[in-house]
Amino acid sequence: IQDSNKIIGHILREDNLIADCSLLFFTERMCERMNRRKKYRFFVICCLALDLLAIFWLGYKYLDRKIPDEIQISRDSGESTEDVTEVLSAPLVTFEKAVTVSQDGGYILPCRLLGYIPFKEVKVTPVDEQEIYVSGSTIGIYMETEGVLVIDTGEIEDQNGEMKEPAKNLVRQGDYIVSFNGEKISTKRELINDIAGLDGEEVTLEVKREGESVPVSVTPVKDTKGDYKLGIWVRDDTQGIGTLTYVDQNGRYGALGHGISDIDTAQLLNIRNGALYKAQILAINKGSKGNPGELAGFIRYDDRNILGSIEINSKNGIYGQFYKGAEDGITLKKMPVAYKQDVKTGEASVLCNVDGEVREYQAEIKRIDLNHEDTNKSFVIQITDEKLLEKTGGIVQGLSGSPVLQNGKMVGAITHVFVQDSTSGYGIFIENMLGK
Repeated sequence: IQDSNKIIGHILREDNLIADCSLLFFTERMCERMNRRKKYRFFVICCLALDLLAIFWLGYKYLDRKIPDEIQISRDSGESTEDVTEVLSAPLVTFEKAVTVSQDGGYILPCRLLGYIPFKEVKVTPVDEQEIYVSGSTIGIYMETEGVLVIDTGEIEDQNGEMKEPAKNLVRQGDYIVSFNGEKISTKRELINDIAGLDGEEVTLEVKREGESVPVSVTPVKDTKGDYKLGIWVRDDTQGIGTLTYVDQNGRYGALGHGISDIDTAQLLNIRNGALYKAQILAINKGSKGNPGELAGFIRYDDRNILGSIEINSKNGIYGQFYKGAEDGITLKKMPVAYKQDVKTGEASVLCNVDGEVREYQAEIKRIDLNHEDTNKSFVIQITDEKLLEKTGGIVQGLSGSPVLQNGKMVGAITHVFVQDSTSGYGIFIENMLGK
């Protein structure tokens, strides 16, 4: 009987141990499930928060682009503050009482989101109505840089067969070399002549880098031919074909609608001088999806064929004094200027030359951004004219600067083509071009 009791007690203890282990295992599984649920809920909450932030940010950007930081209105139109707020009306945005800031009638329109959250202040500037001579003629462009532009640095094989790169980490892509051992240089030829006279001693270059002058010392390397080299690739000029946009009443012109950047560095070129020339279209490389087309032309680099000077190369176009007129084959048509808030989506037209004569072709403005951070991407335009589509496939390189017209006014110019849709591209408001 005693042995039986011992056996029963042992069995009971084992049963209790198994029960305790089962309970512990069950508790651990429940804790794991609860932890997984907590983590899942936390993940879902984070995703919802990120979605809300994204929605808020996209909504903010939409309203920021829809409502400009500054607009111009006609001084003689008699437009009231209510007229302006009606033009600028947007969902969830309310405008407060205007604040006068200048004696010429300029004022500030504060606006809020949902009537409470400060959003931005719109500067309203009254200006005189303006007329300009709209063109669309093809022009040749030649510009010389201010100093010698550094495209890149490269290796040199010295007389021992070793590869060396003397200018690496000293001279940077996008630098402008403006002096050589204290002597000012302006052209690539001057730099080449100075390098030809090297004797192996260290040379000092003064470069313009992001608007600042930086002295750089470089030790030349003698190559396998016995010539001293600095290992720097440079450029001092650029040329191409574009479209003349307008000439104003004072003979100042604007063209392209965007600045000219170096093809290698993608930086806006700092120019020393330049000129517009007469140009002739020789052929058209038709654009297609994934393959932007271009106008192939001939530029007559002769003083008799100079149309004007190039004095400014800015993000909104190139500018200078225009010398010639209609007698030189340049189309100039006087038209009033539209303000950016007057531009609407819908039918429009473009002026361009693809066959030796400036013609008007039908187009459509698809989207408008009144406050785009990149001013030469302020609206999207699509070519709809079958004749122009047949000739070019839409917008091609060389049509940058082609005037865009709507409701009898000049509203802007073509600036870029979409790589994946050659029928469409970006445009700039003429208001921005005139303001440079």
